[in-house]
Amino acid sequence: MSLLLAFLLILPFNAHFISASDPDPVQDFCIPTTPSGFTTCKNASDATVEDFIYTGIKASAPVSVNGFSSKPVNSNVFPGLNTLGGSLVRADFGVGGVNVPHYHPRATEVAYVLEGRIYSGFVDTQGKVQNPGLMKIPSTVFGSDINELLLEKAFGLSAKELRKLKKKLGSS
Repeated sequence: MSLLLAFLLILPFNAHFISASDPDPVQDFCIPTTPSGFTTCKNASDATVEDFIYTGIKASAPVSVNGFSSKPVNSNVFPGLNTLGGSLVRADFGVGGVNVPHYHPRATEVAYVLEGRIYSGFVDTQGKVQNPGLMKIPSTVFGSDINELLLEKAFGLSAKELRKLKKKLGSS
């Protein structure tokens, strides 16, 4: 009994060691053979151009009382997206319209405004509204104080080559 109790108490602290996933799909695409049963895929040679075309977001949905409407596009309504890891939404805002603050735990959001202006942003872990920004890897890595021996080994560089890259890329 005490061994089981010890196991149950230790398991939550070590769960990261026993969980794993593969973010890469097993196949390039999977067009489901039935509208809601995403378990069986069409034979790839039977896929057609129409399997990868969706026109359901051409027209807007009625705007709600908060001045916002959305039409989600995911593999439930567009089977060609199945297993590709993508989705999108058409969002229409009336004047003063609001979309509730939200987050995407497994996704990135891109907004493309066709007409007008919207206020949009990201909140960091300190609770501050921010622009997600841009970080250029070469200047960030070679302009940092990362241990030079580590950089030499990681990139297969000589000390002379590393100094040259740091001089060229480190100041931007």
